[in-house]
Amino acid sequence: MEKDGLFSLAGRTAAVIGGGGVLAGAMAEGLAEAGAGIAILDLNLEAAEARAQSIAAAGGRAIGVRCNAAVKGDLESALAATLDRFAHVDILLNAAGVNSGTPFFDIREEEWHRILDIDLKSVFLACQVFGKAMVEAGRGGSIINISSASSGPPLSKVFTYSVAKAGVNQITQFLARELAPHGIRVNAIRPGFFPAEQNRKLLTEERVASIMRHTPMNRFGESAELVGAAVYLASPRASSFVTGSILTVDGGFLAMTI
Repeated sequence: MEKDGLFSLAGRTAAVIGGGGVLAGAMAEGLAEAGAGIAILDLNLEAAEARAQSIAAAGGRAIGVRCNAAVKGDLESALAATLDRFAHVDILLNAAGVNSGTPFFDIREEEWHRILDIDLKSVFLACQVFGKAMVEAGRGGSIINISSASSGPPLSKVFTYSVAKAGVNQITQFLARELAPHGIRVNAIRPGFFPAEQNRKLLTEERVASIMRHTPMNRFGESAELVGAAVYLASPRASSFVTGSILTVDGGFLAMTI
């Protein structure tokens, strides 16, 4: 990629939370290919380090850091590790996630709190920790949250997940106002159906058929198809006047009614 191209991230550093996973990992690799240094933050240190090694093998710069994104102290330690390696952080990608298909009346409080902690609280805390560092550095930056097709109207069978993702949209648009004076843009990517670890068990034959009926492109998304959206929103040139947006990447799912 050209050093000074429209989508270049040369000289930038991205912290990717959940980067050991399939979807966030693909976006992390895309950000690295665009020139950014990458800190892979994941509860699974082995997965984080493996992703960092993959990026390094392709000529990029990356570190893997163990981090429970629902614990503020872990995020603060991960920020320190990122700054120690790269000196600054310019991009935050919040992609930690978990899902469950438990019927509404069977949802226990433990499950409710677990999903909200991972899918929503982690975004709140990471935006506090990394967002404050961005403000103090005075370099501007980009925060990218991962929303969902279920953020509204909600999908069936994923009650707590839908509540969490609706909250992610609210955090995104609130912080877009709050951080704009500091040159920090806050946006979200709203994926459609991308099979990954957290949702495979929900993809029964019946549910897959329903999804395809409501997806004009008649297929699932592939992890690489989220990369362009991430690089675009991270780029200080390509999306310089974009903040508070929920960018949909769903094969037409949101456009479908009957």
